[in-house]
Amino acid sequence: MPSFFPAYLINYLPVLFFLVIGAGLGAVLVAASLLLARQRPYPEKVSAYECGFAPFSDARRRFDVRYYLVAILFIIFDLEVAFLFPWAVSLKRLAAFGFWSMMLFLFVLTVGFVYEWRKGALEWE
Repeated sequence: MPSFFPAYLINYLPVLFFLVIGAGLGAVLVAASLLLARQRPYPEKVSAYECGFAPFSDARRRFDVRYYLVAILFIIFDLEVAFLFPWAVSLKRLAAFGFWSMMLFLFVLTVGFVYEWRKGALEWE
């Protein structure tokens, strides 16, 4: 390798290959669909309401805040699981400090969940 190319960057060469192959494959698939598929748009197909029935209300109406709360709950517990797997793998090296740090993290999440539950954010009408 040239001298201006640091030796530790060679470890990232498979990632570069993966990105190049992924981008190339994506470009080839999009180009193939444009070249091979029938491109016959008609007014109904390109209209805003393609589902087959007339719109029954304005598309810019407000959503109930509970949808967002459920989405936030999903993200919170998804992140919790994402943190739990590496923690469980390295728990032996982390010892007591790692254990109690995770217990504090889980406690904070539990308090937030109980608060949301008590406020009735999970109740559907």
